[in-house]
Amino acid sequence: QVQLVESGGGLVQAGGSLRLSCAGSGLTFSSYSMAWFRQAPGKEREFVATISRSGINTYYADSVKDRFTISRDNAKNTVYLQMNNLKPEDTAVYYCAGGRRYTSSGDYDYWGQGTQVTVSS
Repeated sequence: QVQLVESGGGLVQAGGSLRLSCAGSGLTFSSYSMAWFRQAPGKEREFVATISRSGINTYYADSVKDRFTISRDNAKNTVYLQMNNLKPEDTAVYYCAGGRRYTSSGDYDYWGQGTQVTVSS
């Protein structure tokens, strides 16, 4: 049974930082591209960042480019999202996802339950 479990969310002031983690189990982690998505209240889920299986390639949404960094440690079956200079508009539930394709679309096979990030102004 595949599981993706996010952690690291919380409440932070604007300009602050958080690091999200997503631990995978039940899958050959290094065989999957991983991504982060987010969904704010009343809005559709949106792409945040993705990383290729090896970690060499990354791609970001324009809204988070130069503020967020996605990385992975295949030895630990974990993907990370370092979020700096957070803004109130970053407030959302953040989900990690794993799939065979390296893509910014929602075409991922596995999803975590999400972790709440709240940025106060």
